[in-house]
Amino acid sequence: MAVYAAAAGVLAGVESRQGSIKGLVYSSNFQSQLPRFVRVNTLKTCSDDVVDYFKRKGFSYQGRASSVDDLRALKGKRFLLDPLVPELLVFPTQTDLHEHPLYQAGHLILQDRASCLPAMLLDPPPGSHVIDACAAPGNKTSHLAALLKNQGKIFAFDLDAKRLASMATLLARAGVSCCELAEEDFLAVSPSDPRYSQVRYILLDPSCSGSGMPSRQLEEPGACTPHPARLHALAGFQQRALCHALTFPSLQRLVYSTCSLCQEENEDVVRDALQQNPGAFRLAPVLPAWPHRGLSRFPGAEHCLRASPETTLSGGFFVAVIERAEALR
Repeated sequence: MAVYAAAAGVLAGVESRQGSIKGLVYSSNFQSQLPRFVRVNTLKTCSDDVVDYFKRKGFSYQGRASSVDDLRALKGKRFLLDPLVPELLVFPTQTDLHEHPLYQAGHLILQDRASCLPAMLLDPPPGSHVIDACAAPGNKTSHLAALLKNQGKIFAFDLDAKRLASMATLLARAGVSCCELAEEDFLAVSPSDPRYSQVRYILLDPSCSGSGMPSRQLEEPGACTPHPARLHALAGFQQRALCHALTFPSLQRLVYSTCSLCQEENEDVVRDALQQNPGAFRLAPVLPAWPHRGLSRFPGAEHCLRASPETTLSGGFFVAVIERAEALR
């Protein structure tokens, strides 16, 4: 009962800021019933080979899903290809692949559906220079490397040495060779440094309240509670990081994402950053088939993506793609 009481306290704080949340206990139970998403690591294998492998192991491949309803209906040893995210396989909720040899060998990445959106929407072509501004634990970085085909450069920053060490292990297992890790505050990285003169793509997934992760909040009552003071501090950091990223001289495209449901960390941060750079950048229209958009009270909400266990069968998430209004010559 103590856990549910703590969850109720968390819910009260969250609901005052995001009316669409139906309850952390409910969402956590819902999230525990979600399908299992597995990204095929194209640095080491391909979807066809992985599909053939699982078919030989007695699984029944159902092809590409047509909607999330197909994902909800998964049972037994059936699996699908996600309807919107390339290279993402979907298994029934009871599937556990943590000890699977393909996962241990780095051929498969266990990654939430919404967590695949940032790298997918940034979509840097092979040969690009990319910054992953707050990179650990590294799943998104490995996704970027796969999109780059290990051709180009990823500059990955994080302040947590232990998380960076774990990230280095993850990237090595995934076969990533184009990434340079740095234990450094992204806000201290100079946009005028010649090393970053060719950076045209930035992925910014900064520290956030984690209010889109109800299971985490139930496990750590109060740890991610978005109290007003903490929300204010987080939003301030997020806005500084986004505005800093927009000062890189060759930047053409940026993805801003969080695992928060709070407007203060999402739409408000994007709005304020764009207002501080009038006419220089704009929200890019992306993934029209994604069913859950930004909060309607926000100008440009139709260009932002939100995710939730109920609507997209994923963790709670927010994504916005920002592009330079005019191409650099």
